[in-house]
Amino acid sequence: MTEKKASVSNGFLAIVVMTAILAGGVFLLVSELTDVNPSSAMIVVSIILILVALIMSTGIVLVKPNETRVVLFFGRYLGTLRESGLWWTTPLITTQVISIKVFNFNTPKLKVNDVDGNPIEIAAVIVYKVLDTAKAAFDVNSYTKFLETQSESALRYIASRYPYDRENNEEHSLRGDSEKVSQELLEEVQERLKAAGVEVIEARLTHLAYAPEIASAMLQRQQAAAIIAAREKIVEGAIGMVQSAIERLEKDFELDEERKAVMANNLMIAIVSDRGTQPVINTGSLYN
Repeated sequence: MTEKKASVSNGFLAIVVMTAILAGGVFLLVSELTDVNPSSAMIVVSIILILVALIMSTGIVLVKPNETRVVLFFGRYLGTLRESGLWWTTPLITTQVISIKVFNFNTPKLKVNDVDGNPIEIAAVIVYKVLDTAKAAFDVNSYTKFLETQSESALRYIASRYPYDRENNEEHSLRGDSEKVSQELLEEVQERLKAAGVEVIEARLTHLAYAPEIASAMLQRQQAAAIIAAREKIVEGAIGMVQSAIERLEKDFELDEERKAVMANNLMIAIVSDRGTQPVINTGSLYN
């Protein structure tokens, strides 16, 4: 099914016409019934006029802003009314109201395994609107339930493709690349919702955490990784500082290789150590 525009006329003008037909039919019927010699033909005409006015009234449709009316005539799709106002269309129709406002759907917290098999909790918000009312009305049983199911399915699929956190900068992760993950989630949900005529405007992660049963262990792992990374930075900086210090000392003093090694060792210990260093006074020579 593809949406098409329904043919309509001005509803206020139609009401005026229907009122005139109805008034004429009622006036003619009352005149004939009160006449001494009523004409059966005129009575039939008056009844027909009244029936015509009543049947025409079934074609009056009120469309509110940001709402549409899907028009059906004995099960046949005639089109969709999108413009707000009072309209008159084919009589004896049935209509279905479909909102074209922007909505958001918050998925529940889903428990899923990431690409490494770690259980995580994840949730997202999907911002959407109906783009094709015919597809939304006829191609799926309920486009809102269809959206909820497909959004949760897409979120599970995306979460299973990435690790929760990355070991290095070259690897993408759910926590470290939220923009990329959100964009892929949007594209995945949009692809799944084409059948329902729904446009996905935005998709964002709203919750991301390790499952409670492994949260404490993973926290310790993250802390250990942070300590190791910090140590690497400290050692890298210390090496540069020691090299610079020895080079400057060499300009003023003569240092052999053994003295350089001892000085480098002492400086590295002083810089890298967590505790303050205790000075030791050497009363002898370096070689005693």
